Amino acid sequence: METLSEGTQESQVFQSRIDFEQLNKSIDQIKKELAKVIVGQHSFIELLITAIFADGHVLIEGVPGVAKTLTAKLMAKTIRSNFSRIQFTPDLMPSDVLGTSIYMPATSNFEFKQGPIFSNIILIDEINRSPAKTQSALFEVMEERQVTNDGITYPMAFPFLVMATQNPIDQEGTYRLPEAQLDRFLFKIEVKYPSLQDEIQILNGHHSGFTTKLDEVKAVLDSETISSLRDKIRQVHIEQKLIEYIAQIVNSTRDNKFLYLGASTRASVALLNASKALAAIRGRDFVTPEDIQELVFPVLRHRIILTPEKEMEGASADDIIKLIIQKIEVPR
Repeated sequence: METLSEGTQESQVFQSRIDFEQLNKSIDQIKKELAKVIVGQHSFIELLITAIFADGHVLIEGVPGVAKTLTAKLMAKTIRSNFSRIQFTPDLMPSDVLGTSIYMPATSNFEFKQGPIFSNIILIDEINRSPAKTQSALFEVMEERQVTNDGITYPMAFPFLVMATQNPIDQEGTYRLPEAQLDRFLFKIEVKYPSLQDEIQILNGHHSGFTTKLDEVKAVLDSETISSLRDKIRQVHIEQKLIEYIAQIVNSTRDNKFLYLGASTRASVALLNASKALAAIRGRDFVTPEDIQELVFPVLRHRIILTPEKEMEGASADDIIKLIIQKIEVPR
């Protein structure tokens, strides 16, 4: 019988059938650039990288002061593309995000002035501070990568990625995100407090005169490289029984007695694409059940709604997802 150490050694010498040399090099460069400023947050950073190569938007949730916005800004700086930041406020209008048609006296015509959403990497800070009418402005552009104004469609340039932050604690002056918008995010990443050792390292850095120098973080990826690497990630193999495993997990959210709303088919596709991206990032050309089990939480936690009774008991979405996974046999 194979021991754990033997299995670990075997995985270390595994040779991928897809050339991931450029992908591994790019990931190492991204992590190296972010490490110039960010201490720890390895899981957060890996999920952001996964989202980039899985072509998905990210909702980042965490209490103030855990570097949500800073990490997102630095991740955007590692990509050689246009960057736009939108601070969502209660008085923000849809036209402030998408743009508006302005009458030009010189030509006696209306001309469309593009809003800040017309960029490659968009950071939306405090996304839950704008009302539903502003949130709904993001529906089309997040799903279809285009904006329609006055009957004219304006496609977004490649790549197009929305990274949004929100604070789960402060409820004053905030609005619940519509379910249709939440479903358009690939991941909901919950950013935790740093570990004790990471916090000590942060304090020592500030004590020794460390200052956050965003200019030191350099771009290491361009749009052509991202497109090429995504093509390779699509070639990652996933067995039929694992595809059925994904479908079983998502389907189980729809008839669960603890859930008022289950996950959509978009969740199944998101889990499939994210699992392939994570496998490639870790140097494998095939998906394992562990990839799926690890990603099912950030993929599903924002797509399901607990029943009022379960919420009153203090249960979380992750608690219910864990119960669902435990009841489904893991393919081997």
